[in-house]
Amino acid sequence: MALPAPNDSLVVDMASVSPPGEQGLVVQDVNFSLKSGNGLGVIGPSASGKSSLARMLVGVWQPARGRICIDGGALSQWSPEMLGRHMGYLPQDVELMAGTVAQNICRFEPGATPTAVIAAAKAAGVHELILNLRNGYDTDIGDQGKVLSAGQQQRIALARALYRDPFLVVLDEPNSNLDAEGEDALTNAILGVRARGGIVVVVAHRPSAVAGIDLLLVMAQGRQQALGPKEDILRKLVRPAPLAPVKAFSEVASRA
Repeated sequence: MALPAPNDSLVVDMASVSPPGEQGLVVQDVNFSLKSGNGLGVIGPSASGKSSLARMLVGVWQPARGRICIDGGALSQWSPEMLGRHMGYLPQDVELMAGTVAQNICRFEPGATPTAVIAAAKAAGVHELILNLRNGYDTDIGDQGKVLSAGQQQRIALARALYRDPFLVVLDEPNSNLDAEGEDALTNAILGVRARGGIVVVVAHRPSAVAGIDLLLVMAQGRQQALGPKEDILRKLVRPAPLAPVKAFSEVASRA
C-alpha cells in the first residue's frame, strides 16, 4: 500500500551494510535521527564508510542489519518508484545519460513539464549556465555528459537530485569539481532544501561542502565516531596548525 509523502523524519537505527555479494561490513551500527529542516554533514578519512552510508540511505544497498526509516516506515515498505519520487541522490561518480540537459534533470520522466525542470535547475543555481549552452535545455550532452565539463556535469546532476523537491537529498562529495561560483550555488541549494522542510545529507571532503548544514557525523573505519552540532564537532576536531592550514576534513578526522 502506498504510504503518504514523507515530511517529518529520517531515522537510522543501528544500521550496518555490506557491498552486494560481499559479507564484510563496511558500515557498522550507525545510529542517528534527523528532523525536517536538518542538514547533516558526513566526514571522515578515506575508506571510512561515508559513501557506503550514502548508498544505504537511498536504498541502493540494503542494510545487513538495523533499519532506515522515513516518517516511521522502513525503506523496505516503499515501492522503488515511490521511494525514488521522494529522494534525490548525487553519487560521487556523476553518471549522466545520453540525451538532453532537460531529460537528465527530469530523470527521463515521461510527461515532465518545463516548469518542474526549470524549478530544479534554479534550485541548483544552474539555470543561467544551461541557458548559455549552445541549445540551452535542449542541448544533447552525449553519453556520460561528455560534451560538458566535470563541473557542469556535477551541477546538472545536482539539479537532477533536486527535481520535484524530494524530501531526502543525499549528496556524495557534491563539490569535488566545483569552482567558487558552483560552491556558492551548492550552499544555496542545501539551504533551500532545508528551508522547504526537506532533509539533506552531505558526504564532505572539503569544508566548503558543509557550509549550509547544521549537524556533523564523523566516521572512521566504518563506525560512527561523533555526532552533534557542526560548531561543537569542529571545535573538537580542529586543532591549532601553526605550519599549515587544514586542507580537508579527511585529514582532520583521521587525527580524531
